[in-house]
Amino acid sequence: MTPRRQRMVLVALVAAGVILSAGLALRAFQENLLYFFTPSQVMAGEAPDNRAYHLGGMVLPDSIQRDPGSLTVNFIVTDYAHSMPVSYSGVLPDLFGEDQGVVARGRPDANGLFVADEILAKHDENYMPPEIAEALAQAEQGETP
Repeated sequence: MTPRRQRMVLVALVAAGVILSAGLALRAFQENLLYFFTPSQVMAGEAPDNRAYHLGGMVLPDSIQRDPGSLTVNFIVTDYAHSMPVSYSGVLPDLFGEDQGVVARGRPDANGLFVADEILAKHDENYMPPEIAEALAQAEQGETP
């Protein structure tokens, strides 16, 4: 094999390796994306059925129910247009409470209950994630987010 042909084969192998690496990285990135949805978007069928996503909104007042003797908590997340029941088993953030902003990461079960793996609560009284603020504003105006 001539040196020129060897260089061409080497360049082709390096290019194939770069393309393969980029493809694998892109696939891993897409599989790990977590999209944000409001209850209205979930009810409209915009949320995926087969993967986890973030559900955000406000915790409906008087909706928090704790199972005695366990860490399981059931509550309702609302965007004031639609509501969705959520179940979470674990330690809740200190700022979690009724009529507070919340983001739950998980997926719905067969009965429409959103089973959360993680709960995030706002970090002070002035902060609200931009996506939730926009969705709540649209819901108050009667628009679908």
